[in-house]
Amino acid sequence: MTWGVSVHALQNSDRATEMSSRLERQLDELLASTSEIAVNQIIGNAKVKVSDITHDSSKASNGVMFCCIVGENVDGHNFAKVAVANGAVAVLVERRVDVDVTQIVVSDVRSTMGYLAAELFNRPSEKLNVIGITGTNGKTTTAHMLASILRQHGWSTSVIGTLTGARTTPESTDLQRILAEELNRGSKAVVMEVSSHALALGRVEGTLFKAAVFTNLGQDHLDFHKSIEDYFSAKARLFTKQFTSLCIINRDDVHGSLLIDTISKDKEVRCESFGLSDAKEIHADASKISFDWQNQKIETLMGGYFNVMNALAAATAAAKLGVTVSDIAKGLAAASAVPGRFESVNAGQPFSVVVDYAHTPEALQNVLLAGRKIVGSNAQVILVFGCGGGRDQLKRPKMGDIATKFADLVYITSDNPRHEDARTIAQEVLQGVSNVSIVSSKVTIELDRRLAMSAAFESAKAGDIVIIAGKGHEATQTIGADETPFSDVEVSRELLKVAS
Repeated sequence: MTWGVSVHALQNSDRATEMSSRLERQLDELLASTSEIAVNQIIGNAKVKVSDITHDSSKASNGVMFCCIVGENVDGHNFAKVAVANGAVAVLVERRVDVDVTQIVVSDVRSTMGYLAAELFNRPSEKLNVIGITGTNGKTTTAHMLASILRQHGWSTSVIGTLTGARTTPESTDLQRILAEELNRGSKAVVMEVSSHALALGRVEGTLFKAAVFTNLGQDHLDFHKSIEDYFSAKARLFTKQFTSLCIINRDDVHGSLLIDTISKDKEVRCESFGLSDAKEIHADASKISFDWQNQKIETLMGGYFNVMNALAAATAAAKLGVTVSDIAKGLAAASAVPGRFESVNAGQPFSVVVDYAHTPEALQNVLLAGRKIVGSNAQVILVFGCGGGRDQLKRPKMGDIATKFADLVYITSDNPRHEDARTIAQEVLQGVSNVSIVSSKVTIELDRRLAMSAAFESAKAGDIVIIAGKGHEATQTIGADETPFSDVEVSRELLKVAS
């Protein structure tokens, strides 16, 4: 099984109905069995039978409980009538609504529905080896490395994350259904990326993790979390006895070290750590890394020096789950490259081209340093990147500063500007560069991403490396309300073939 065979969610309505019918529970019994929740009031028939649960009114059908989430822009209570019209037999609410079905009134729908979903689907995470991975950078790669190791160990393993769905971590009602389906089809383990949004918004409530892994913490999502402290606090929730008893932490990261200090005070949670000093004889190029670990030669087909830390995270987690060093080495060797994660593009050109998802200051610095290690001091590191619209504005000048410090030539372009003006975003990126002469000598603004990539390739000489950062695996570009096909990898191949 390769990385691409991951989550087998219940997308087929007939299968979902079939599965739900086997899980039918009487509402009062379901509520009584879910000890983690507090019900303020039940309005209507508490004996009604519930066979499924959803937060999406369009997915409500006969036997479904509809959960009225109060979001930042949308209030699910306003869709209760739609859900009931579609067949919902009960609604989970924070205030009474005008519908003629059973209403369960709670203080917080978000924190409640995950536990209800878990109970309805018979607590699937307690019967699986669910490993949660959180951090600003490296979650996707670490998850796929670990999944490959666990498959080598003999565990049927799936992955939930950035490459498998619209959200890094599914909403809790979907997540519990997915876990139940994974258990039903014989999976032994599920490796899951756990985003800070998921932790803050209760998407993993009701999930028990066999282990939790912390990769690192840098600046990202501060439009949502408001401060780095809030961001860290959200991540840190995963490393409590509510979710896990085994923590695998990057001790080289400042916030990882802080997390270790915090965890050590909890006698019910075991803490293990990893760091770069665990690896010896490190070698890294654009397409692979190798190092010695635990008296074993480790090799994997994922380039970039920073991927050593991701491999160490996966290896340490696997070891603490009982996997042998030999199987860890075989699993990492078998792990295929992850799309858009330091992905090498080769069309016969005399220079290297790498596409990476780096969209945070720390990730951008890591890929640029990795590029420098590959080409040395006598060749150029050429960067094409932009910052997404409608996202954390505070990181834009920091990324401009990092780009001009660590790259020899920089092409600032569009990266899903959404409803923001791409030129304004580019100017905000440049605000991080105080030296005007650096801007004039190093930086070109070309808002057409294809043209920016083409210009970068034209400027590259033999032995150079061109890094195209920000979008990684994404196959579309969002400008305004329009979403058009655009893959950095495919466009690179097209341009390089034309040039050759």
